[in-house]
Order: sequence, then C-alpha cells, then structure tokens
Amino acid sequence: MFPFPLRPLALLLAGLSLPQIAQADTAAADADLPSLTVTAERLKNARIELSPDVGTTVYHIDRSTIDSFGRGDAASFDQILLRLPGVDADSKGSGSLHVRDDHGNVQYRVDGVQLPEAISGFGSAFDTRYVDSLDFLTGALPAQYGLRTAGVVDIQTRSGPITPGGRVGVEVGSNDTFAPSAALFGSAGRLNYYVSGSYLTSSAGLENPQPTRDPLHDDTWQSRSFGNFQYFVDDQTRVGLLFGTYNGRYEIPANPDQDPAYALAGVSDPATGFNTYPSSQVDERQREVNRFVALSLQQSFEAVDYQLSVFHQYSDLHFYPDQIGDLVYNGVASDTFRSNSANGVQLDAAWRINPAHTLRAGTQLQRQGTASNNTVSVFAVDEDGTQTSNAPTTVIDNSSKTGSLVSVYAQDEWRINPAFTLNYGLRFDEVSAFTQEHQFSPRINLAWQASDNTLIHAGYSRYFTPPPQELAAQSSIDLYNGTTNQPAVSTSDSVKAERTHYFDVGASHKLTPALTIALDAYYKRIKNLLDEGQFGQALILSPFNYAEGYARGVEFSATYGSGPWNGYLNVAYQKAQGKNIVSGQSLFDPDELAWIANHNIYLDHDQTWTASSGVGYRFGQNLVSGDMLFGSGLRRTPGGGAPNSASLPSYTVFNTTYTHTWKTASNLQIEGRLALLNVFDHVYLLRDGTGVGVGAPQYGARRSVFGSVTTTF
Repeated sequence: MFPFPLRPLALLLAGLSLPQIAQADTAAADADLPSLTVTAERLKNARIELSPDVGTTVYHIDRSTIDSFGRGDAASFDQILLRLPGVDADSKGSGSLHVRDDHGNVQYRVDGVQLPEAISGFGSAFDTRYVDSLDFLTGALPAQYGLRTAGVVDIQTRSGPITPGGRVGVEVGSNDTFAPSAALFGSAGRLNYYVSGSYLTSSAGLENPQPTRDPLHDDTWQSRSFGNFQYFVDDQTRVGLLFGTYNGRYEIPANPDQDPAYALAGVSDPATGFNTYPSSQVDERQREVNRFVALSLQQSFEAVDYQLSVFHQYSDLHFYPDQIGDLVYNGVASDTFRSNSANGVQLDAAWRINPAHTLRAGTQLQRQGTASNNTVSVFAVDEDGTQTSNAPTTVIDNSSKTGSLVSVYAQDEWRINPAFTLNYGLRFDEVSAFTQEHQFSPRINLAWQASDNTLIHAGYSRYFTPPPQELAAQSSIDLYNGTTNQPAVSTSDSVKAERTHYFDVGASHKLTPALTIALDAYYKRIKNLLDEGQFGQALILSPFNYAEGYARGVEFSATYGSGPWNGYLNVAYQKAQGKNIVSGQSLFDPDELAWIANHNIYLDHDQTWTASSGVGYRFGQNLVSGDMLFGSGLRRTPGGGAPNSASLPSYTVFNTTYTHTWKTASNLQIEGRLALLNVFDHVYLLRDGTGVGVGAPQYGARRSVFGSVTTTF
C-alpha cells in the first residue's frame, strides 16, 4: 500500500490483497448507520472476491492517485489509463489508447458488472469523477474474463457516505474550456446513493490536423450523468442500481489549403483550379450517445457469494458530412448512422469449499441488435476511375443484424500451501452474428510467494475475441460500382473471431519499505488477428483480420512512497506484427494487399517504447506534482516504402499541478487546482495520415492551462 500523495500504479500480483477504502462517516448519530457501514463494506469486499486475480498483473489506481494527476477529476478517463505500463496513446479517431499493442479489446466492468461494448467514437461513457478506485488487469487472465482480454478495467464507483452532502465544481482553461460538475450523495435508512452530472464545452475537442495552437472548427459539447443506488435488505443482501449516460457533439477539425480532387457543378473544377469552397470551410460533425443501466442482486453467506445482474446498453453514432466540401475533396459525402442495443444477464458465484479450494463459476448471456444506415452521395466514373459527371447521385446502403454472445466458465483457486496458489479453469464462448464461431479456452495461473518481499507469477490463457458486431456491418460494395466510392478490390470476406495463445510471466520485489519494482514479460501467438482502421470518409472504424500475427513485450514498473514524497516510473517495450489480410479486403489498395499477403508488417498502432513517470510532494494542505509521458512514435508508411515500415518521431510531454485545500469553520472543504499541461509546448504528431487504415494527420495538444475549484459540503 503506497501512501498519499502519489500512490499510483502499485503493481499487485496474485496473493496480494487489494486496498479496501471505507467511505462511511462513522460520526453519524443514527444507531443503525454504523451497522450499515459495516454491511456495505463487507458486501463490497465479497463482490470484489468474486473476481479472482491469481497469476495476473494488476495495477491499482485509487482516488488519491487520480487527484494527483494533472486535471484530476476533470481529466478524461483515457488520460488516467495512459499512466499505466504498456498503455500507449493514439488519436481519438484511431482508437484513443492501446494495451500491449492490441487495438481496443478492453473490457470495462462497473462494480463487477461487465458492460457490453459501445460503438467506438471520440468520447468515453465514463466520467473520472465517479470512480472511487480501479484495478487494471492484464496478462494471462483467469477463466472469468473473456471476449475483450487485452485489459480489464474494473471500476469501483463512489457511493454515498453516511452523512448526506454534495460536491460542486467548475474547471476553466485553454481553448475556451468550461466544465461545471455536481454530485449529491448520502444515506437514507438502508438506502445509499450517489448521483453526479458534468458538462464540458471546448474549442479543442479532437486532435488538430495542423501544428497550430488553436484548431480550426473543433468545438465540442459533452454531458455525462451517473447514478449508484444501493439498498441493503439485510446483512447478507444488497440490491444495486447503476446507470450512466453520455452525449457528445463534435465538430471535425478542418484542414486548410487542400486542393480539390473532384469537380462539382458551380463549385469547383480541379482541371482549371476553379474552386469557391476552400477546405478551411468544410463543416463535418459527429454526434454520439451512450447510456447503460444495470440492476444487481448480491448475497453473501458463510461459504457462498453470488451476484446476479441484468443490464442494458444503447449507443449510437451519427456522422454528418459536409455535402459540398466532402464531394469536392473526397468524391464521397456519406451521412452515416450506426446504432447498437444490447441486453443481457450475468451471474458470478464463489463457493469456499474448504481453506484450500474456492470454486468459482458463472455465465453471461447477451442479445445485441445493430443497425447501419448510410446515405451516400457519389460521382459517376468510367472504367479507369475518371470522373464522368459533376452532378452527384445518391446511394442508400442500409443493413442491420441481431446477434448473440454466450459465455460460461468454471475455475478452482487451489491454495497448495502458504507460498503457492494455483488457479485453473475452463471457459466456453460462442458468438452468432456476422460470424458463427465458438471455442473452449483453458486457463492456468500460478502465484508463488518466494519470500516476504518477492512475488512471482506465471500463466497461460487461450483467448477467443469475436469481432465487434457494432462495427462489423457488411457493406453492399456492389452498390458503388461505377462511382467514386467503388473499391479497387471486389472481395470482402466476413470478419472472423480472433484466437490467441497468451503466455505471461512476472515478478514483484520490495527493495526497501519505500521502493517496489516489478517486471513482466508476455508473448501472444494469434490466428485471425483483429485490427481496426478508418477507411471511409466517415470517422468510424472498420474491423478486419490478419490471417496470423504475434505480439511480445516487457514491462518494468517502480513505485516509491516515503513521508511526503511519492513517485513512480513505468517503461514498456512491445512489438506486434500481422500477415495476410483475410477479411474486409475491399477496404485496401491492391498493391498494399499483395505486399501484406507475403510479409509480416507492423500493426499501425504498434509503438516500440512507451514510458510514464511522476513525482509528488505534499506539505500541509498543499500538493505539488508532475508527470511525464513518452512515446517512440506510432507507425507510418514512407513514400514508396512498405506498409507501416517506419515510425513517427518520438515525443515527451511534461505536466505539472499545484493543489491547495481549504477547510472552513462551517465544514466546507474547498479545493483549488492549477494544471499546466505540455509545459514546454512540444509539437508532436500522433498520426501523419499514412499507414494501414489511418485517416488524416493528428497533432498532440499544445501547452494548456486549466484551473478548477471544487467545494465539498
């Protein structure tokens, strides 16, 4: 357990207990309230114990850690995860972040409930403000975790303290940022509640395609809400209701000084240079919606614990083109709408048979409906692809699909002796959607307490990762024959499920009472490797498969905590390659496909080296902290070179924060925060617009200043 102020990223291997944070105010006058506090904490611990972590790599981030990072509560959820080893940054339009060189493939659990995947967009459904703590599991995972396995983000949400109260805050800063937020929490009898809401507006919603400080046409408006209600029926039973909403609107940044590529009657003619619609005026927009709700029943007895949950999630994404600008510069203007609605049930149970064996089993059933509606304006072309008319025509391309996912698992945690714990199990997954496949997946994990200061773990997991149904819409490519949207390759096989052999080994050693270091290595051998890219004019990702691939890497982590000082350092090396694209071939250029068919290429999101570090010092009611993020650069395709054969320049970004807390005589607590991000105003590229499945160039954020005030009452 690393002390405040900067207790980030403590690597906990199997056998180490997770920190438990009591949130109750034991000073309450009502005699029933202390009993409620004990019951709530005991049931929370029982819920966590339903999810084993034997032999896995677990990184823990708690509330004090979040408070020490840059913008604190106001930071986006992805920015918090970027401080973890092996997690590297991407642009929001290309997946936002990657774990151990996977594209996406991250599972999110809220208070033990696994949420269905939402349609990938620019924003996150999660708000950092309602996170009490999170555990990030990666490596060879136990049988309980499936489908999305690059990493598991297990969020423990804030719940109300005994005494009712609230929190109100506002952040202002660079790029016209304005972000108010509010929360109410407390207990009423045996009901515990926490509700929150936030709003954000900014003139820098997405990465800038130019290296300028102020992006052009980049406003965003975002709102989020969250609710957590827990009713304790008795000392063994809890009924919980969770809900969350996210609504986002984005302007797509304009890229000025582009040359027109197509002739539109009365607007442009590339042959003569005539153009009355400069690219700086292109007005593309995107709207995103995501909401989820989960109802849970949890019971905890002497030998048996279980949680039964039913859940619903809905998300949609609507891309609005600029009908004139997109036709002039892209030859295609696509009004694209994607929606996804998922309903399901999840059951997790644990039976402590005896001190040596804990049997866990569970199931998850999910029904999912997706729709893809596209109204596409195009120009007619001849056999050579030359435009033959400057008057666009419209193609209607709509599709829908109802699919299902079935998962069942069973596993035994065997405490062989005080030093050795073995967790072994079997998992079954079946998908029925655009592909019909299934797999039995064995898992085995070993944790060895080699000494009082040393933990060693090793594991093997077989993974089955179905393609995201909400993205895998099969377009009717024949509809576009003879138009500017006709693909150069007429084949487009269905996307398949990825199948992986995953090996992981690691160790953690406490060098001194204040300093702990950890090292972890992994290797993945993959069939039908899943990747995603932006291929169309709309900023929506499309999945595809490489026939085979691999990924390997090493992660180092160090944490320090002594008195008022705390710090951390993470360094990761990774490499991922794929060969022979076997689905979605119409998305690619023929020469690109031919090369990849016979050569291993780097995945576009591969970044060889990443690092993060931070240090914090607390004195009195003050906290001064700073952190650093380093990336060696994502892949790019050089002119005339092989796909993804080069990398972008490396970058290093420094951030610093000062926080002061005042406590008033009326029990108000006021926190003031000043954050300076990208201190040295480093100009760096996340993407340069080249590479397999990569869209426009995107630059990282320039120097930014943010100030916030939060009052807790």
